[in-house]
Amino acid sequence: MLVLAEIGLFLFPTALYVAWLYAGNHTPRWAVWVTLGVTAVIAAGIIRFGITNAIAPDAAYVPAHIEDGRIVPGHAAPKRR
Repeated sequence: MLVLAEIGLFLFPTALYVAWLYAGNHTPRWAVWVTLGVTAVIAAGIIRFGITNAIAPDAAYVPAHIEDGRIVPGHAAPKRR
């Protein structure tokens, strides 16, 4: 999901710039509002993703590693004291 957001954040402004060059001074007003709306939706989605998938402050990130020949994905674990 995050990779798609990163690709979208890279390609969307580029596509807008190409469309702006193509349209010149004849850009319709609705296109500007649609662009702002799509940008706001993408930004809100990324913020929501970051908030809902954040690791708790009292947890530590354990990177991916291999156990018994299996790949264990990265995860949050309680901090050692």
